[in-house]
Amino acid sequence: MKYAEYIFSQQTVTTDDCDGGLYVGLSGISYMCYYLSQHEQFTEKKQEFLEKSLYYKIYALEDANHPRNRHNQTAFLVGVCGSYAVAAALMNALGKEKECQMHLQQYISLADRCMDPDYLDYGSDELLVGRAGYLSGVLFLQKVFGPEVVPEQKIDALCSAIIQSGVQYSKKYRSPCPLMYAYYETEYLGAAHGLSGILQMLLSFPSFLQKRPDAEQLIKESVDFFLTLQLPSGNFPCTMGEVGNPRSEAHELVHWCHGAPGVVYLMAKAYLRWREEKYLRACLSCGDVVWNKGLLKKGPGICHGIAGNGYVFLLLYRLTDHHKHLHRAIQFANFLTSDEFKRARTPDRPLSLYEGLAGTVCFLADLLQPEKAHFPFFDVF
Repeated sequence: MKYAEYIFSQQTVTTDDCDGGLYVGLSGISYMCYYLSQHEQFTEKKQEFLEKSLYYKIYALEDANHPRNRHNQTAFLVGVCGSYAVAAALMNALGKEKECQMHLQQYISLADRCMDPDYLDYGSDELLVGRAGYLSGVLFLQKVFGPEVVPEQKIDALCSAIIQSGVQYSKKYRSPCPLMYAYYETEYLGAAHGLSGILQMLLSFPSFLQKRPDAEQLIKESVDFFLTLQLPSGNFPCTMGEVGNPRSEAHELVHWCHGAPGVVYLMAKAYLRWREEKYLRACLSCGDVVWNKGLLKKGPGICHGIAGNGYVFLLLYRLTDHHKHLHRAIQFANFLTSDEFKRARTPDRPLSLYEGLAGTVCFLADLLQPEKAHFPFFDVF
């Protein structure tokens, strides 16, 4: 709670603070408050957190509806539609049914803009701005409202568009992976911009997989190819360009956005779907490299900070029920108050959900209920 109170006392509320959506904007801080309001350990503060969430969300929505944001309407994490998804959940919790339905319809209506395989000329499929991000928002809404909140026809069409896009790119550039994607002409592999985040979202819709066994086969072949890229350390390359030409140990990235701390969620989802031990072994290897190299000095956040890497162990705890992983998560939390971490770099948006303390608050809250813990908008269970 100390970190949450610090955010409330320090966070300014201006148009500039809204920029960056859930990722680094006020919308992400609104999500943190909403998340705390739903936490069983904070029931006595539920209404207070809901009101705080609404306070930040009002400003975020005003900015989302501004004409200057027309270009990023469909971006879930760094644009507008993520604000609509969280607003719908928040209004539902507040009992504001009319507003809830309005924001749900705003979110659902944006799906049609994502249907064209190349609706973004720099890459239409990744998590921060593309179709995978939109689908992560669908998963969030399904947890709140039930599986039919977004029409299944739209979900299937989006998944099919991702498959079509990946097959076309793979064939055009003769990729060794059946599904491949590029973002700004780079074949990223990590959770934020790359293949692992995209494949994870495709695996998260079993009704689509059941209807499209051909698509599931392509996804499985792609996951199995991905598995061959795991390095002896347990980490993964950031891009296809690094395959066979790995970074030096000093420049190795062990972040949620690039590397094992993000790829572990794909491998966990693959294990839950297909129950093959090789995926679980890959998850455990990811955990080992995070334990050995994951005490980052880039800040406390979940994208490329301590909380994001700590979440790996909460995932592994839920996956295996082994207390070793919970112990490791607690040790990462303890590092946040160490003298060594006090010398760490301050992020550009130090209070935000993905770069800063708001994500850290979610991680610390999840340590109080590890059996329900999940990285924001990335729950594989």
